[in-house]
Amino acid sequence: MAIPESIHTLQRIRRQYVQAKLWLYALQAQAAILVAVAILWRWQLEAPLLAVTAFGILLSAVLYFILRWKSVSKIGLQHVARHLNRQYPQLEDSTELLLQEPQNLLQRLQQQKVAAILQELHPEKVYTLKGAPTYVALGLALALSVGILYLPAAPLAALSPGKEVEITFPEAPAAAADTAAQIQSIDIAITPPRYTGKQTYKAESPNLRVEEGATVTWRIRTSKPAQLQLELNEQPPQAFKQGQEGYAFSRSFTEPGLYTINLNGEKSTFYTLEIIPDEAPSIQISKPKEYTEIRLGEQQRVTLQAQFSDDYGIREANMVATVAKGSGEAVKFREEEIKLNLRGNSRSYRVSQTLDLQQLEMSFGDELYFYLQAWDHHRGYTRSETYFVQIEDTTIVEADFDMTAGVNPVPEYFRSQRQIIIDTEKLIKEQKSISKAAFEERSNNIGVDQKLLRLRYGKFLGEEFESGIGPGGGIPEGAEEHEEETHFEGDGHDHPEFENQNSPEALLDPYLHKHDMEEAATIFEPAVKAKLKGALAQMWEAELRLRTHKPKEALPFEYKALRMLKDVQQSQRAYVAKTGFEAPPLKEPELRLTGELNKITPQNGQQSIDQQQELPHTRAVLSWLAKYKQTGKYTPADAQLLEQAGQELAEHALSNSGKNLKALQDVRQLISEIKAGKKLCASCLAAAEQAWAELLSPARQTPQPGQAVRSKLAEEYRKRLEN
Repeated sequence: MAIPESIHTLQRIRRQYVQAKLWLYALQAQAAILVAVAILWRWQLEAPLLAVTAFGILLSAVLYFILRWKSVSKIGLQHVARHLNRQYPQLEDSTELLLQEPQNLLQRLQQQKVAAILQELHPEKVYTLKGAPTYVALGLALALSVGILYLPAAPLAALSPGKEVEITFPEAPAAAADTAAQIQSIDIAITPPRYTGKQTYKAESPNLRVEEGATVTWRIRTSKPAQLQLELNEQPPQAFKQGQEGYAFSRSFTEPGLYTINLNGEKSTFYTLEIIPDEAPSIQISKPKEYTEIRLGEQQRVTLQAQFSDDYGIREANMVATVAKGSGEAVKFREEEIKLNLRGNSRSYRVSQTLDLQQLEMSFGDELYFYLQAWDHHRGYTRSETYFVQIEDTTIVEADFDMTAGVNPVPEYFRSQRQIIIDTEKLIKEQKSISKAAFEERSNNIGVDQKLLRLRYGKFLGEEFESGIGPGGGIPEGAEEHEEETHFEGDGHDHPEFENQNSPEALLDPYLHKHDMEEAATIFEPAVKAKLKGALAQMWEAELRLRTHKPKEALPFEYKALRMLKDVQQSQRAYVAKTGFEAPPLKEPELRLTGELNKITPQNGQQSIDQQQELPHTRAVLSWLAKYKQTGKYTPADAQLLEQAGQELAEHALSNSGKNLKALQDVRQLISEIKAGKKLCASCLAAAEQAWAELLSPARQTPQPGQAVRSKLAEEYRKRLEN
């Protein structure tokens, strides 16, 4: 057999396998489609939930078939060749050679051998597919679809907004008054208040859930003139007004309750009236933090990010900011409202904006207090917590608030470092508006001011003498090379102390113990001295960049120097404890339990407490139910007991709307059956008994005598011990 004919055989096997596999997948998808089509044909779009489910099944079936088709299409001749190798050992695992070009004589001979063997085998169908589960699933889907199509015509969807609701009445007793009039139709329309922004809609069931302040209107048409009343929370019933189209009753509600509709004196079952309260707006602030301090060198701006939300919409929202300037008794406050950039819909707003403190006319040491507030369209109002923003002030030294009095033993440091920072920032702002020569001159002048300030602070480290300047002095390492740029011949900085470094005094100077070294003769501690040296080093760096006309690079070093000076100033405050009276310790071992009690007389008094039994009718009806279970007998007077116990159950239902609604309906049915002399409903008795039992609080546990069961051996042992 020629090799091309063998490849044709492999292609035929692949085509047959793919067709068989796709047929099974199509049947599986068809089973799901049958169920979905049956649901849509039976209920169409009257039941939204079922319609969505049916469309979901259809989409899933189509996607399932497409994915399976793509996976089966990826099966190639290589897969068929490997499958033939597994099925027929006589092919010697060489079927794949038929799909390759021979590279040598050995491969060509093996291809001819495999082609001959494949011709003898006739592999028309070398695969087996399990189709039984697919056919079973298709049969079940077909049976389910037929069952759905022939279901009874009971509606599965909830009542539509325009559908008439139905009020049910218990079975009337034989001796009841004339109730031949029947309710033909009833419509319940709900008009929400204006703050909700909703339109009037119709209720879906007599159990109402309305907005706070909504107006509910009942419209009832009867077969003949009748007397209709609405009874709410066991209050005196209110009559319906008769009109051309029947009877109508309208009222607005702000509290929940239970109501019944009376037709010619006959009460309907109890229905709930729940109130949806209007929630106050919600404010959530993510930025900034509750307390924010803007340090030196930072931008005087605050980012505000907040979220406003309300159930029916926000009417207004703004920010109230208060700026505090000054200190002590001279503090001044200025309050203003800031408009917020609200984004989103009326029910959910997002705020993201930046507060520029300079526009609020704030400076160093000022504080900003702000909070957000929002109003909804009703009476809801919400105010957020107060947030604080403070700009750091370098002119005030902070002190601990403890029982001490502050004493400053050192003179106050110079504060001109802040002025250097202000001048530098001003120069950077005006750089584009002045000439290059003027810019360089002003930068160099600020560098000279920085140098003078550094020398003035250097006096605190003993640098007022020439021996404290240079290596080993108070000037940081590397400062000499910064100063080399300003030293010229004849400027008085010849440093004669370095001219004769080979003298005996210069060689012995590092090893001598001198008591009058300038740097050691200071009032600072080593830690404070290290901070001050660090501040001088930062001044060196700032001076270098100012002298080289780079004020923007010098600004960070100026801020660092100012911060270090503030730390030094704070660390040098000394405190002396205030004097006060200290009471002597009590001699507790000598005074404990030594008082005389002969003049202390206990009070004797009597008080009568009238204990009222909780829920007496409920307890009585539970006793009656236990007796009825044993005898199965009742009297017409028992209906009054059930009526009184039902009122207690209804009062509890007012605080838990809808919880005991079914139990109240069962109680009403039991009362009707007792009046009619019929057999009482067993399920109604069980449900009513459970509801009444849940009303009672659990009984208090009382001590009970212990009853120990002992064996004869233990009892004999106890008697011997007693003897």
